[in-house]
Amino acid sequence: MAVLPCGVHFSAYKEAKSFLHTPYQWTSLIILFIFLLLLPFILPAKLVSMMSIMAILLVVVLGLQITTGLSGQINLGQSAFMGMGAFATASLAINFHLPFWLSIPGGGLAAALLGIIFGMPALRVKGFYLALTTMAAQVLFPLLILNLPSSWFGSSMGLGLEPAKIGSYVIQSRTGLYFLVMGGAVIMSFFAFNLTRSRTGRALVALRDNDIVAEIMGVNLFYYKTLAFAIGAMFAGIGGGLWAYYLRFVMVDQFTLWNSIWYVGMVIVGGTGSILGAIFGTFAIHGLEELLVTLGPWLSEAFPNLGGTAWFTGMNVVLGGVIILFLIFEPKGLAHRWSVIKHSFRIWPYPYL
Repeated sequence: MAVLPCGVHFSAYKEAKSFLHTPYQWTSLIILFIFLLLLPFILPAKLVSMMSIMAILLVVVLGLQITTGLSGQINLGQSAFMGMGAFATASLAINFHLPFWLSIPGGGLAAALLGIIFGMPALRVKGFYLALTTMAAQVLFPLLILNLPSSWFGSSMGLGLEPAKIGSYVIQSRTGLYFLVMGGAVIMSFFAFNLTRSRTGRALVALRDNDIVAEIMGVNLFYYKTLAFAIGAMFAGIGGGLWAYYLRFVMVDQFTLWNSIWYVGMVIVGGTGSILGAIFGTFAIHGLEELLVTLGPWLSEAFPNLGGTAWFTGMNVVLGGVIILFLIFEPKGLAHRWSVIKHSFRIWPYPYL
């Protein structure tokens, strides 16, 4: 953990657990919010769309960070929970004509219910076996969607949504959708940061560090392990709801096991157990993916002997290699490196502190 800025001290535990301690930090946060507000007006349309997708993925990865990074429960079904939230959101909007500010939370609750069902075995199994249990959610999710009545979730045809509305204003422009999904990401990030400081967050960390000792200290293992899956799935479901309104069409092919694995990779690269790590990991992996997709056509023209699709096929190899390198050389992720940089800056020029 990085040292505090010079002159900062606390007289209460509540002050010590706060994330912002100095006027400089508050100013930096305000500047960040101003930048996010101005971003769709100063960046090209393609980059605005990329930032919107990143914001949606961030909500999903935050949920996985809570389940896996914060409480230590391996989850390979986060994409299924995201899909459940997307389909539930679309169904509520279509069949019950609910506005987006009700249908998206409804999708989060539906995903949380699915998370509870697949999180219950966490009391009995751990590690590899728990990973297989959560993978079952990913396998059963498309079967569930495809075999339920088409009026519920659209079956194999998927569901199309009307654009979100605020009063008479229809949110369908690129800028409007950006503010919708980025607003959702900011709200969910606020909840995630504050969860780590709560009684529930401390109980989840105790489970991750040593569940036997946590139980001796009075932590209800069944309740908190199930709650970890419920909260993580709820975040994924809300991310799925934002995804549904962003694309205005959902189908089962959009939520695959491959996506769940990449979400785990984002947690690894960013740093497990850190909410800031989820932010770093999401932007790093998805940003690298977009960079490879952008360079793909140029590389295919520069090296035609490798084939037109070779660079796109190799993209997964590059991303997987990045995750492996982080596991070897920076297992604590980008959040740890950021903490080290802050520490070095604050003690300079006294490196012996």
